Amino acid sequence: MYRELTIEERIRVDPELLGRDLQESVHQSLARQLEGTIHKDLGVVLAITDVTNIGEGDIEPEDAGVHYPVTYETLSFEPELHEVVEGEVVDVTDFGAFIRIGPIDGLCHISQIMNQYVDYDETQEMLVGEEGSKTLQQGDTVRARITAVSLDDSADNKVNLTMRQPALGKLEWIEEELEDDEEEEDE
Repeated sequence: MYRELTIEERIRVDPELLGRDLQESVHQSLARQLEGTIHKDLGVVLAITDVTNIGEGDIEPEDAGVHYPVTYETLSFEPELHEVVEGEVVDVTDFGAFIRIGPIDGLCHISQIMNQYVDYDETQEMLVGEEGSKTLQQGDTVRARITAVSLDDSADNKVNLTMRQPALGKLEWIEEELEDDEEEEDE
């Protein structure tokens, strides 16, 4: 889920940014330090949208930068447990599919792709259902539910997905199911 957050904290402004407009220097420092990073409490920081308050700066011993208490606004993306998301398949492997949801990729394990046995076709780089009518490959658009989220400040960030629930899966599969349901109702 995308969120706009207001945050208060102390930040360091590098010496090379000093002497410029203070608002711009603080904004650039925040952008350098935060944009594109993952934080346990904030999720993925996409942009610093505004700096609303800057307090008086302090110089700390043996540090040429200036530390300011600031209030700023940020746009971030934090995947939520059980959230339904749409995304694009960006990679298919023998153990599942990686799906781009917003600024991060989630893994849909091969056992969570569809309600039938799934095999990996290495030559065509796609996942194929045992009945042969359903395939999943790079570039497909899917709808999935988030089943696990582990975001912190390390490189071990994980988002797990499932497509084995009603109205989830490759968008073409969902449309086919809806058409089949409508045909059954008309009979």
